[in-house]
Parts: sequence; C-alpha cells; structure tokens
Amino acid sequence: MFEAWAPDAASVEVEIDGVRHPMRAGRGGWWSAEVPGAGHGTDYAFRVDGGRPLPDPRARRQPYGIFGPSRVYDHGMFTWSDHGWRGRDLRGAVIYELHVGAFTPEGTFESAARRLDHLVDLGVDLVELMPVPPVPGERNWGYDGVDLWAVNEVYGGPDGLKTFVDACHSAGIGVILDVVYNHLGPSGDFLAEFGPYFHESAASFWGRAVNLDGPGSDEVRAYFIGNATQWLLDYHVDGLRLDAVHALVDKRAVHFLEQLAAEVDALAGAVGRPLTLIAESDLNDPRLVTPREAGGYGLAAQWNDDVHHALHAAVTGERHGYYGDFGSMETLAKVLTSAFLHDGTYSGFRGRSHGRPVDRTRVPGHRFVACVQNHDQIGNRPGGDRMDSEALRLAAGLLMTSPYTPMLFMGEEWGAASPFLFFTDHIERHLREGEADRRRREFVGFGYDDWAEKAPDPSETATFLRSKLDWGELGYETHQDHLSWYKDLIALRRACPELCDPRLDRVAVDVDEETRLLVVHRGTLRVAANLGPDPAAVRMPPCTVLLASDPAVRRTGDSLTLPARSLTVLRLSPE
Repeated sequence: MFEAWAPDAASVEVEIDGVRHPMRAGRGGWWSAEVPGAGHGTDYAFRVDGGRPLPDPRARRQPYGIFGPSRVYDHGMFTWSDHGWRGRDLRGAVIYELHVGAFTPEGTFESAARRLDHLVDLGVDLVELMPVPPVPGERNWGYDGVDLWAVNEVYGGPDGLKTFVDACHSAGIGVILDVVYNHLGPSGDFLAEFGPYFHESAASFWGRAVNLDGPGSDEVRAYFIGNATQWLLDYHVDGLRLDAVHALVDKRAVHFLEQLAAEVDALAGAVGRPLTLIAESDLNDPRLVTPREAGGYGLAAQWNDDVHHALHAAVTGERHGYYGDFGSMETLAKVLTSAFLHDGTYSGFRGRSHGRPVDRTRVPGHRFVACVQNHDQIGNRPGGDRMDSEALRLAAGLLMTSPYTPMLFMGEEWGAASPFLFFTDHIERHLREGEADRRRREFVGFGYDDWAEKAPDPSETATFLRSKLDWGELGYETHQDHLSWYKDLIALRRACPELCDPRLDRVAVDVDEETRLLVVHRGTLRVAANLGPDPAAVRMPPCTVLLASDPAVRRTGDSLTLPARSLTVLRLSPE
C-alpha cells in the first residue's frame, strides 16, 4: 500500500518504472493506492497534481540520494539478535557522541561497529550518533537532512544502522540518535509540495519553521512523532537527542515536546525498556525536564551548555563571545551545584536576563547532559580546534566527578589532535558557491573576528578528511596516558556511588578566586582542583588519595599541596 498526505492536491499518483498509478483520495487529505507486484525493493515516486516526481516524505529508503526516487523498505526483513536487550537508563551513564562519517577512515556503520571494543574498554554506556538521514552530497554534519525517515546510504543505509545498533546492544551499549525537527534542508526539501509542513509566518535560524501549531499541524506533528517512534521501535534505538528545541515554534496548549514525550513513554511501556528523550535547548528552562504531572514537558534530560562554558573558560582562560559571562571560580561553583549560571540572572553576551532557576531539591543532576567538548563547541570554532591535553584532563576530572550525565566527543578520550570542522557537500551551485565566505562571516561579532579567516571552505573535500579521527595516535605514549586518565575517571565514577549521586543539594563547592583553587564536596569524597599556574595549598582533613592527575600532590600538616594545573580525588578518613 502506497500512502501520501497531500490535503490540498486535486490528484496524486505513484510512479513505478515509468508507469503512473492514480491514488484514491481518503479522509484528512490522505491518498492511497495498491499496486500489484510492488513490495520490498520497489523504486517509486509521487506526483502531486501532475507535477515532477517527488520522493516519499516518509520514505524508508533513498538509495539514489535526496533527489532520486524512494524505495520500498520492509522493516520485517531484518533479523535482529538483541532479543535479550533491556535498555540503558540515563542515571549513572556515560555518553559518547560521534559522527559516523568522521569516526573511522571508512566512515560507515560497519567500520564504526568494529571500534566498539574501544568504547567498551573505555566504559561508555551510550553512543550518541549525529543525524543519519540522507543529506546533500557525500558529506555533511547531518543537520541539513530532508528525507527524515530514511538512512544515509553513504553510511550503510537502513540495514547498516540496524546492524550497528544490534552490535552495540550485543556489546552492552545503548544508542541515542540525534534528530532534527526544527527545520529541514534547505537542499532537497520537497515537503511543501505535499502540504502545509511549514509555518506561514515564522522562521527558525536555519530556514522555514515547521508548522506545529497552524492549520494542518495535526498531521505535521504526527509526521515527526511517527518519525521518532520509528527510530525507537523499528531500529531499536534507545533514545533521541532533539536538536535545538528552542527553535520549535508552537503556541498550542499542549506543546509538541510534551506530546512527543507522552507518546515515547507509552512506547517504552510497550517495548519493556527505557526510551530516553534529550533536548538541546538554549533556554535554560528546567520545565523541559520537569515531569508532566508537575506542569513540565516530561523529557528525560537536556543539554547544559552553561556547564561546558564554565569548564572551558576556567581551564583555557578564553573570554571571547559567550565565554565572557563565565571564567570566574564562583561561576564554576554555581554551575557545579545549580546546573545553570543564567537562571534569571543577567547575561552580558545576550544583553538581558536569561533562564529560570533549577529546584535543587527536586530536579536531579542526571537530567542535565554536560560535556567538555561536543560537535558544536569544537566545530563552531573557526579552526575546529580541540582543547589541549592539559586543559582536557582538568575539565574532564571536574565533569566526571559532577552530579551530571557526562558526554564525551569522539577522540576526546585520547586527546585527538585532529580538528572537527564544519563540512558540507551541497549539490546546487547557489548553495555551494560562496559558502566559505558565508561561514567566515558567521564568526564576526562572536569574539572570533581575528580568527575568522582560519575557517576553511566547508565544501572542500580536504575539510572533511581533516576532521576524521586518526586512530594511529593511540600508538603514542602521550595519547595512551591521556586515555588512561579518562578510563580511570570513568572507573572511579562507577566505583564510588557518591559520584553518581544526582542530588544537587548534596553538592557543595569551596573556591578561592586568587589561587584558583576549588574543592567539591561529594559525601565523603573531595575533589580538589588547582586551576592556577602555581602550586597551592588547601586545608584538608585526613584523607586517602583515590586518583590524581599529578602524583606530586603531598600533605603538610593539615594542608594538601596541589601541583599547578592538577586535580585530585580524595576520600576522607573515618574519624
């Protein structure tokens, strides 16, 4: 059965092997047709009102790319082996974000699956894949997708993704998929030719806003909710990361996110495993993760950029752009205990107050996904440069001992030297030409003015190739030492229940702005960090060192002397 939603069309046809088959109009603007002999593997396209052939908006497969015909794909044809999989809860978990195309030299699901032993050895619980639907050309971050129900053939198509998920589950690792519901395209976006998929007056930062609250929005919402449940049900994915939800335009009484969360919760009960929704949001609004029963949207978690910004500014000294609001030790103490820096306070970067307070007694820390690096924070630097190893070790130590859900970005664990740059492969000339200049202009006014010329042309193949991880780096002692630090941090986090305790009201932080000393209190544990350039002493009761970034830490009387730029985790001795 072929189906298409085209509420304003006078006729719709499905075309197979050059033959057009009329479709019957049904309720709610739906059209349908039975074509004898068509099934798994059949190529087809739709024609609306006799127009050009168009891909199916709900195509499960696009074997020829975003401009070619769709292909019938039967999910039941794949054989799964993860029948005993019971899912992964977010509490206590460590997430690992990766881009399929840049994670390995081959850039496929198959080659990524061959690296799972590395992630198991590291201690990862969940892998988060950057978006995988078809995109223009051969390379892209994935946020320009259009055929949202299909899987990029370059990576391995739908069977490739299923095989990867199956392998992850066999290794004890869950899979989170990054999805984009705030915009589509701009290249290869044909949805508007079918119906009112886009808002008539509103726009997002990246283009036309999706129609979530106007006429016809019931079916548009169903399109995206159906897409979400497809990944969770048909691909056995364990969770979704929802891109830039602050760009969703929805004035209905029941917000799209609340509706989506309710549907996913119901599906979790049906499949018998946890299904996780994580929002990326710039709003600093805890309502996203507040239960629906308490008037929130009921999502499992949200990304917390304030933690990243505070850690980055503290260990690097950078103060340009939005880092200008961060950098002080008091700022770092606040985000480690209260999740947000801007919780109704004034943001100098924005020129206004921003955010809403988190109730530390009611909202657990695991609902905030925090990181030292991610695709945005690296890729949106002109040179795509990563933190140096020393800064990474300090920041990772504070992150892994925090009450939040830590997320790593691919290669971070061994201090990868390869950048992660913004790359595209637009087919249309008007999108490809001048893209380098457009990219460089984006950095002007955000504190990167002097560095903007460092941004390479996103459309150049070399930009993509430079962004691929160099796994050969693991053969060098310096990278192995860095990897050992990350492994030790994750192992310590698992061994000490205090470090996985998500209760924010159980975390206290002492700071000294002058010496740049910081002590985090986690039950009987203390995390002592010296972010300054000189050794410094801090008063500390009798204790045992559990882990130290620098073995030169020493006790003198009732004080602990920490080497410059070092972090130590200690357990207080029983009285």
